[in-house]
Amino acid sequence: MTATAPRYMTRFRCLAQDCEDTCCAGLVVPVSEAHLRRLREAVAGGPDAERVDTFIRSEPGAAPGDEAVIAKRDDGHCVFLDARKTCSLHRAYGEPALPDACATFPRVATRWMHGLEVAGSLACPEVARLCLLAEDAVEPVPVPESLAIRPEAARPLDTDAGDAWTRHASAVRATALALLQRQELPFAARLFALGQLGLRLDGFYFQGTEVFRGGAREGAEALLTEVLHAFSLPETLAGLHDGFAALDLPGGPWAGICATVLRARRGAVQSERFLTLVDLVLESYGGADLVPDNAWRLHAERRARLSPGLAARVEQYFRHHAVNHWLRRPFTDAPGVLDYVFRMVLREAVLCWTLFGHPSVVALCAAGGADTEEARSRLDASAVECFQLIAKHVEQAPQLHSLAQGLAGSGGAETLGRMLVLLKGL
Repeated sequence: MTATAPRYMTRFRCLAQDCEDTCCAGLVVPVSEAHLRRLREAVAGGPDAERVDTFIRSEPGAAPGDEAVIAKRDDGHCVFLDARKTCSLHRAYGEPALPDACATFPRVATRWMHGLEVAGSLACPEVARLCLLAEDAVEPVPVPESLAIRPEAARPLDTDAGDAWTRHASAVRATALALLQRQELPFAARLFALGQLGLRLDGFYFQGTEVFRGGAREGAEALLTEVLHAFSLPETLAGLHDGFAALDLPGGPWAGICATVLRARRGAVQSERFLTLVDLVLESYGGADLVPDNAWRLHAERRARLSPGLAARVEQYFRHHAVNHWLRRPFTDAPGVLDYVFRMVLREAVLCWTLFGHPSVVALCAAGGADTEEARSRLDASAVECFQLIAKHVEQAPQLHSLAQGLAGSGGAETLGRMLVLLKGL
Protein backbone atom coordinates (compact mmCIF):
# COMPACT_ATOMS: atom_id res chain seq x y z
CA MET A 1 0.00 0.00 0.00
CA THR A 2 1.05 3.61 -0.46
CA ALA A 3 0.99 6.54 1.89
CA THR A 4 1.61 10.27 1.55
CA ALA A 5 4.25 12.48 3.12
CA PRO A 6 5.67 15.97 2.65
CA ARG A 7 8.54 15.74 0.18
CA TYR A 8 11.19 16.50 2.78
CA MET A 9 10.49 13.16 4.50
CA THR A 10 11.64 11.30 1.37
CA ARG A 11 15.02 13.02 1.80
CA PHE A 12 15.46 12.28 5.49
CA ARG A 13 18.36 10.12 6.67
CA CYS A 14 19.41 9.95 10.31
CA LEU A 15 22.80 11.59 10.86
CA ALA A 16 23.42 9.45 13.98
CA GLN A 17 26.64 10.46 15.70
CA ASP A 18 27.18 13.33 13.22
CA CYS A 19 24.00 15.12 14.38
CA GLU A 20 24.46 18.32 16.40
CA ASP A 21 21.85 17.10 18.87
CA THR A 22 20.57 13.69 19.90
CA CYS A 23 17.02 12.41 20.08
CA CYS A 24 18.22 10.35 23.06
CA ALA A 25 17.98 13.39 25.35
CA GLY A 26 15.22 15.74 26.37
CA LEU A 27 12.35 13.55 25.19
CA VAL A 28 10.14 11.20 27.19
CA VAL A 29 10.28 7.68 25.72
CA PRO A 30 7.24 5.52 26.58
CA VAL A 31 7.57 1.75 26.36
CA SER A 32 4.45 -0.37 25.99
CA GLU A 33 4.07 -3.61 27.88
CA ALA A 34 4.40 -5.59 24.65
CA HIS A 35 7.62 -3.85 23.63
CA LEU A 36 9.09 -4.14 27.11
CA ARG A 37 8.41 -7.88 26.99
CA ARG A 38 10.04 -8.09 23.54
CA LEU A 39 13.10 -6.20 24.76
CA ARG A 40 13.44 -8.39 27.84
CA GLU A 41 13.37 -11.47 25.62
CA ALA A 42 16.10 -9.95 23.44
CA VAL A 43 18.43 -9.18 26.35
CA ALA A 44 17.66 -12.29 28.45
CA GLY A 45 20.79 -13.91 29.80
CA GLY A 46 23.02 -11.10 28.60
CA PRO A 47 24.79 -8.15 30.22
CA ASP A 48 21.89 -5.75 29.53
CA ALA A 49 19.15 -7.78 31.22
CA GLU A 50 19.61 -6.17 34.63
CA ARG A 51 19.92 -2.68 33.11
CA VAL A 52 16.65 -3.08 31.21
CA ASP A 53 14.83 -4.12 34.38
CA THR A 54 16.39 -1.30 36.35
CA PHE A 55 16.04 1.58 33.91
CA ILE A 56 12.74 0.88 32.14
CA ARG A 57 9.95 1.25 34.64
CA SER A 58 6.72 3.07 35.36
CA GLU A 59 7.02 6.62 36.61
CA PRO A 60 6.28 7.26 40.30
CA GLY A 61 2.55 7.54 40.85
CA ALA A 62 1.64 5.90 37.54
CA ALA A 63 -1.59 3.93 37.45
CA PRO A 64 -1.49 0.15 36.90
CA GLY A 65 -1.22 -0.60 33.19
CA ASP A 66 0.37 2.73 32.29
CA GLU A 67 3.31 2.58 29.91
CA ALA A 68 6.80 2.42 31.35
CA VAL A 69 9.41 5.04 30.45
CA ILE A 70 13.16 4.84 29.86
CA ALA A 71 15.15 6.51 32.63
CA LYS A 72 17.57 9.36 31.99
CA ARG A 73 21.00 10.11 33.33
CA ASP A 74 21.61 13.19 35.45
CA ASP A 75 22.51 15.13 32.28
CA GLY A 76 19.13 14.30 30.72
CA HIS A 77 20.45 11.73 28.24
CA CYS A 78 19.01 8.25 27.87
CA VAL A 79 20.78 5.71 30.06
CA PHE A 80 21.34 3.51 27.00
CA LEU A 81 23.14 6.18 24.97
CA ASP A 82 26.78 5.22 24.51
CA ALA A 83 29.93 7.33 24.21
CA ARG A 84 29.55 7.44 20.42
CA LYS A 85 26.15 9.15 20.71
CA THR A 86 24.41 6.03 19.44
CA CYS A 87 21.92 3.65 21.10
CA SER A 88 23.64 0.69 22.73
CA LEU A 89 20.44 -1.37 22.58
CA HIS A 90 19.98 -0.73 18.87
CA ARG A 91 23.60 -1.63 18.17
CA ALA A 92 23.42 -4.88 20.14
CA TYR A 93 19.90 -6.14 19.39
CA GLY A 94 18.68 -4.27 16.31
CA GLU A 95 15.70 -2.07 15.55
CA PRO A 96 13.03 -4.74 16.30
CA ALA A 97 13.97 -4.69 20.00
CA LEU A 98 13.34 -0.94 20.35
CA PRO A 99 10.08 0.66 21.54
CA ASP A 100 8.02 2.42 18.89
CA ALA A 101 9.09 5.90 19.98
CA CYS A 102 12.78 5.09 19.44
CA ALA A 103 12.31 3.11 16.24
CA THR A 104 10.11 5.64 14.45
CA PHE A 105 11.38 9.07 15.64
CA PRO A 106 11.36 11.64 14.06
CA ARG A 107 8.55 10.18 11.96
CA VAL A 108 4.95 10.81 12.97
CA ALA A 109 2.43 8.51 11.27
CA THR A 110 -1.33 8.99 11.30
CA ARG A 111 -3.91 6.78 9.64
CA TRP A 112 -6.70 8.94 8.23
CA MET A 113 -9.78 7.69 6.45
CA HIS A 114 -8.05 8.26 3.11
CA GLY A 115 -4.87 6.42 4.11
CA LEU A 116 -1.60 6.68 5.99
CA GLU A 117 0.24 9.99 6.32
CA VAL A 118 3.84 10.39 7.51
CA ALA A 119 5.29 13.69 8.68
CA GLY A 120 8.32 14.62 10.76
CA SER A 121 9.10 16.26 14.08
CA LEU A 122 11.24 19.39 13.93
CA ALA A 123 12.72 18.32 17.27
CA CYS A 124 15.20 16.52 14.98
CA PRO A 125 17.77 18.97 13.52
CA GLU A 126 17.91 17.20 10.17
CA VAL A 127 14.12 17.25 9.82
CA ALA A 128 14.17 20.96 10.69
CA ARG A 129 16.76 21.60 7.97
CA LEU A 130 14.90 19.62 5.34
CA CYS A 131 11.48 21.03 6.21
CA LEU A 132 12.40 24.71 6.53
CA LEU A 133 15.00 25.28 3.83
CA ALA A 134 13.86 23.55 0.62
CA GLU A 135 11.21 25.42 -1.34
CA ASP A 136 9.34 22.23 -2.24
CA ALA A 137 9.74 20.65 1.22
CA VAL A 138 6.09 20.43 2.26
CA GLU A 139 4.59 19.35 -1.06
CA PRO A 140 2.65 16.10 -0.49
CA VAL A 141 3.99 13.11 -2.43
CA PRO A 142 3.11 9.39 -2.50
CA VAL A 143 5.46 7.18 -0.49
CA PRO A 144 5.50 3.52 0.54
CA GLU A 145 4.00 2.79 3.95
CA SER A 146 7.40 1.46 4.98
CA LEU A 147 8.57 5.08 5.25
CA ALA A 148 6.79 5.10 8.61
CA ILE A 149 9.20 2.30 9.73
CA ARG A 150 6.36 0.72 11.74
CA PRO A 151 3.14 1.58 9.89
CA GLU A 152 1.23 -0.75 12.18
CA ALA A 153 2.03 1.64 15.03
CA ALA A 154 0.49 4.64 13.22
CA ARG A 155 -2.05 6.52 15.24
CA PRO A 156 -5.56 5.81 13.90
CA LEU A 157 -8.03 8.66 13.92
CA ASP A 158 -11.50 7.79 15.07
CA THR A 159 -13.29 7.46 11.74
CA ASP A 160 -16.65 6.35 13.10
CA ALA A 161 -19.19 7.42 10.49
CA GLY A 162 -21.33 8.86 13.28
CA ASP A 163 -18.56 11.20 14.47
CA ALA A 164 -18.87 14.34 12.35
CA TRP A 165 -15.82 15.88 14.06
CA THR A 166 -13.45 13.36 12.49
CA ARG A 167 -15.54 12.52 9.44
CA HIS A 168 -15.17 16.07 8.10
CA ALA A 169 -11.62 16.63 9.40
CA SER A 170 -9.93 16.05 6.04
CA ALA A 171 -12.01 18.72 4.31
CA VAL A 172 -11.44 21.24 7.11
CA ARG A 173 -7.72 20.59 7.15
CA ALA A 174 -7.46 20.88 3.36
CA THR A 175 -9.03 24.35 3.55
CA ALA A 176 -6.61 25.37 6.32
CA LEU A 177 -3.58 24.08 4.42
CA ALA A 178 -4.61 25.87 1.24
CA LEU A 179 -5.08 29.09 3.21
CA LEU A 180 -1.60 28.81 4.74
CA GLN A 181 -0.11 28.57 1.25
CA ARG A 182 -1.72 31.83 0.02
CA GLN A 183 1.57 33.68 -0.28
CA GLU A 184 -0.03 36.82 -1.70
CA LEU A 185 -1.11 37.55 1.88
CA PRO A 186 1.25 38.28 4.79
CA PHE A 187 1.77 35.27 7.04
CA ALA A 188 0.10 36.98 10.01
CA ALA A 189 -2.96 37.76 7.87
CA ARG A 190 -3.23 34.09 6.91
CA LEU A 191 -3.18 33.11 10.57
CA PHE A 192 -5.81 35.74 11.30
CA ALA A 193 -7.97 34.25 8.54
CA LEU A 194 -7.47 30.80 10.09
CA GLY A 195 -8.67 32.24 13.39
CA GLN A 196 -11.74 33.67 11.70
CA LEU A 197 -12.39 30.29 10.08
CA GLY A 198 -12.13 28.65 13.51
CA LEU A 199 -14.56 31.19 14.96
CA ARG A 200 -17.11 30.48 12.23
CA LEU A 201 -16.76 26.71 12.58
CA ASP A 202 -16.83 26.61 16.37
CA GLY A 203 -20.49 27.59 16.37
CA PHE A 204 -21.53 24.17 15.04
CA TYR A 205 -18.45 22.07 14.23
CA PHE A 206 -16.49 21.01 17.31
CA GLN A 207 -15.51 17.92 19.26
CA GLY A 208 -18.70 16.18 20.38
CA THR A 209 -21.00 18.17 18.08
CA GLU A 210 -24.50 16.77 17.72
CA VAL A 211 -25.84 19.04 14.98
CA PHE A 212 -24.77 16.65 12.23
CA ARG A 213 -27.14 13.96 13.50
CA GLY A 214 -30.66 13.08 12.43
CA GLY A 215 -32.70 15.51 10.41
CA ALA A 216 -30.27 18.38 11.00
CA ARG A 217 -27.37 16.58 9.32
CA GLU A 218 -28.04 17.78 5.80
CA GLY A 219 -28.28 21.42 6.89
CA ALA A 220 -25.13 21.20 9.03
CA GLU A 221 -23.14 19.63 6.21
CA ALA A 222 -24.36 22.29 3.79
CA LEU A 223 -23.29 25.01 6.23
CA LEU A 224 -19.86 23.43 6.65
CA THR A 225 -19.40 23.27 2.90
CA GLU A 226 -20.49 26.90 2.59
CA VAL A 227 -18.05 28.12 5.25
CA LEU A 228 -15.12 26.17 3.83
CA HIS A 229 -15.87 27.44 0.34
CA ALA A 230 -16.08 31.05 1.56
CA PHE A 231 -12.61 30.80 3.06
CA SER A 232 -11.19 29.60 -0.23
CA LEU A 233 -12.36 32.72 -2.07
CA PRO A 234 -9.79 35.48 -2.78
CA GLU A 235 -12.33 38.19 -1.94
CA THR A 236 -13.00 36.71 1.50
CA LEU A 237 -9.30 36.56 2.33
CA ALA A 238 -8.65 40.02 0.91
CA GLY A 239 -11.39 41.48 3.10
CA LEU A 240 -10.01 39.77 6.18
CA HIS A 241 -6.53 41.02 5.33
CA ASP A 242 -7.76 44.60 4.99
CA GLY A 243 -9.49 44.41 8.35
CA PHE A 244 -6.43 42.90 10.00
CA ALA A 245 -4.07 45.46 8.45
CA ALA A 246 -6.20 48.30 9.82
CA LEU A 247 -5.71 47.15 13.41
CA ASP A 248 -3.20 49.03 15.55
CA LEU A 249 -2.13 46.99 18.55
CA PRO A 250 0.68 47.58 21.05
CA GLY A 251 3.66 45.23 20.74
CA GLY A 252 4.72 45.18 24.37
CA PRO A 253 2.23 42.48 25.46
CA TRP A 254 3.42 40.24 22.62
CA ALA A 255 7.04 40.62 23.67
CA GLY A 256 6.13 40.01 27.30
CA ILE A 257 4.33 36.76 26.51
CA CYS A 258 7.22 35.41 24.43
CA ALA A 259 9.75 36.29 27.12
CA THR A 260 7.57 34.59 29.73
CA VAL A 261 7.52 31.34 27.75
CA LEU A 262 11.31 31.18 27.42
CA ARG A 263 11.87 32.10 31.05
CA ALA A 264 9.44 29.41 32.17
CA ARG A 265 11.42 26.77 30.28
CA ARG A 266 14.78 28.17 31.40
CA GLY A 267 14.61 26.39 34.72
CA ALA A 268 13.07 23.14 33.48
CA VAL A 269 15.45 22.03 30.72
CA GLN A 270 18.94 20.54 31.03
CA SER A 271 20.09 20.92 27.42
CA GLU A 272 23.16 23.15 27.27
CA ARG A 273 22.35 24.13 23.68
CA PHE A 274 18.86 25.24 24.65
CA LEU A 275 19.94 27.10 27.78
CA THR A 276 22.68 28.94 25.90
CA LEU A 277 20.25 30.00 23.19
CA VAL A 278 17.63 31.18 25.68
CA ASP A 279 20.17 33.24 27.62
CA LEU A 280 21.48 34.89 24.45
CA VAL A 281 17.98 35.63 23.15
CA LEU A 282 16.79 37.14 26.43
CA GLU A 283 20.00 39.17 26.70
CA SER A 284 19.48 40.56 23.20
CA TYR A 285 16.09 41.94 24.29
CA GLY A 286 17.26 43.43 27.58
CA GLY A 287 18.21 40.51 29.81
CA ALA A 288 17.17 40.68 33.44
CA ASP A 289 15.99 44.27 32.89
CA LEU A 290 13.87 43.37 29.86
CA VAL A 291 11.03 45.87 29.39
CA PRO A 292 8.34 44.50 27.03
CA ASP A 293 7.81 47.77 25.14
CA ASN A 294 11.55 48.19 24.60
CA ALA A 295 11.92 44.55 23.58
CA TRP A 296 9.12 45.03 21.06
CA ARG A 297 10.86 48.05 19.59
CA LEU A 298 14.09 46.07 19.16
CA HIS A 299 12.22 43.22 17.49
CA ALA A 300 10.42 45.57 15.09
CA GLU A 301 13.68 47.33 14.19
CA ARG A 302 15.37 44.03 13.40
CA ARG A 303 12.50 42.89 11.21
CA ALA A 304 12.53 46.19 9.33
CA ARG A 305 16.22 45.88 8.48
CA LEU A 306 15.89 42.62 6.59
CA SER A 307 16.02 42.89 2.82
CA PRO A 308 12.95 41.69 0.88
CA GLY A 309 14.81 38.53 -0.12
CA LEU A 310 15.66 37.55 3.45
CA ALA A 311 12.19 38.54 4.65
CA ALA A 312 10.75 36.11 2.08
CA ARG A 313 13.13 33.47 3.38
CA VAL A 314 11.82 33.98 6.91
CA GLU A 315 8.25 33.74 5.63
CA GLN A 316 9.10 30.35 4.12
CA TYR A 317 10.37 29.05 7.46
CA PHE A 318 7.13 29.94 9.20
CA ARG A 319 4.87 28.81 6.38
CA HIS A 320 6.54 25.41 6.24
CA HIS A 321 6.49 25.09 10.02
CA ALA A 322 2.76 25.89 10.14
CA VAL A 323 1.91 23.50 7.30
CA ASN A 324 3.93 20.75 8.95
CA HIS A 325 2.15 21.39 12.23
CA TRP A 326 -1.23 20.71 10.59
CA LEU A 327 0.18 17.58 8.94
CA ARG A 328 1.69 15.97 12.02
CA ARG A 329 -0.72 17.05 14.78
CA PRO A 330 -4.40 16.36 13.95
CA PHE A 331 -6.54 19.35 14.92
CA THR A 332 -9.13 16.86 16.14
CA ASP A 333 -7.10 16.56 19.36
CA ALA A 334 -8.34 20.05 20.26
CA PRO A 335 -11.86 20.85 21.47
CA GLY A 336 -12.39 23.11 18.47
CA VAL A 337 -10.61 24.57 15.45
CA LEU A 338 -10.12 28.01 17.03
CA ASP A 339 -8.43 26.51 20.08
CA TYR A 340 -6.06 24.58 17.80
CA VAL A 341 -5.25 27.71 15.78
CA PHE A 342 -4.71 29.79 18.92
CA ARG A 343 -2.15 27.33 20.29
CA MET A 344 -0.40 27.15 16.92
CA VAL A 345 -0.16 30.95 16.76
CA LEU A 346 1.39 31.02 20.24
CA ARG A 347 4.06 28.62 19.01
CA GLU A 348 4.73 30.76 15.93
CA ALA A 349 5.02 33.87 18.10
CA VAL A 350 7.60 32.28 20.41
CA LEU A 351 9.55 31.04 17.40
CA CYS A 352 9.57 34.47 15.78
CA TRP A 353 10.70 36.15 19.01
CA THR A 354 13.47 33.56 19.41
CA LEU A 355 14.69 33.77 15.82
CA PHE A 356 15.05 37.55 15.91
CA GLY A 357 16.86 37.32 19.23
CA HIS A 358 19.37 34.77 17.92
CA PRO A 359 22.83 36.41 18.04
CA SER A 360 23.58 35.64 14.39
CA VAL A 361 20.28 37.17 13.27
CA VAL A 362 20.78 40.19 15.54
CA ALA A 363 24.21 40.76 13.96
CA LEU A 364 22.81 40.22 10.47
CA CYS A 365 20.08 42.81 11.02
CA ALA A 366 22.53 45.27 12.57
CA ALA A 367 24.67 44.99 9.46
CA GLY A 368 21.75 45.98 7.24
CA GLY A 369 20.22 42.58 6.46
CA ALA A 370 21.43 42.42 2.86
CA ASP A 371 20.50 39.28 0.90
CA THR A 372 23.88 37.70 0.19
CA GLU A 373 24.79 34.03 0.03
CA GLU A 374 26.65 34.31 3.32
CA ALA A 375 23.75 36.12 5.00
CA ARG A 376 21.26 33.55 3.79
CA SER A 377 23.46 30.73 5.05
CA ARG A 378 23.71 32.34 8.50
CA LEU A 379 19.98 32.98 8.60
CA ASP A 380 19.24 29.37 7.62
CA ALA A 381 21.53 27.97 10.29
CA SER A 382 19.98 30.23 12.93
CA ALA A 383 16.45 29.21 11.92
CA VAL A 384 17.26 25.50 12.07
CA GLU A 385 18.73 25.90 15.55
CA CYS A 386 15.80 27.97 16.86
CA PHE A 387 13.00 25.88 15.36
CA GLN A 388 14.60 22.60 16.43
CA LEU A 389 15.30 23.61 20.01
CA ILE A 390 11.87 25.20 20.48
CA ALA A 391 10.21 22.09 19.00
CA LYS A 392 12.14 19.82 21.34
CA HIS A 393 12.04 21.79 24.58
CA VAL A 394 9.08 24.20 24.40
CA GLU A 395 6.28 23.16 22.05
CA GLN A 396 5.07 20.20 24.09
CA ALA A 397 5.97 21.59 27.51
CA PRO A 398 3.25 21.68 30.20
CA GLN A 399 4.13 25.34 30.86
CA LEU A 400 3.24 26.30 27.29
CA HIS A 401 -0.06 24.42 27.40
CA SER A 402 -0.98 26.01 30.73
CA LEU A 403 -0.12 29.47 29.42
CA ALA A 404 -2.10 28.87 26.23
CA GLN A 405 -5.13 27.77 28.21
CA GLY A 406 -4.99 30.89 30.35
CA LEU A 407 -4.35 33.24 27.43
CA ALA A 408 -7.13 31.82 25.25
CA GLY A 409 -9.89 32.95 27.59
CA SER A 410 -13.40 31.57 27.39
CA GLY A 411 -13.46 30.91 23.65
CA GLY A 412 -15.22 32.49 20.71
CA ALA A 413 -14.64 36.16 19.98
CA GLU A 414 -12.64 36.56 23.20
CA THR A 415 -10.12 33.94 22.07
CA LEU A 416 -9.85 35.48 18.61
CA GLY A 417 -9.33 38.92 20.15
CA ARG A 418 -6.55 37.62 22.35
CA MET A 419 -5.01 35.90 19.36
CA LEU A 420 -4.55 39.30 17.76
CA VAL A 421 -1.95 40.09 20.44
CA LEU A 422 0.02 37.00 19.43
CA LEU A 423 -0.12 37.99 15.77
CA LYS A 424 1.47 41.38 16.41
CA GLY A 425 5.05 40.23 15.99
CA LEU A 426 4.43 37.92 13.04
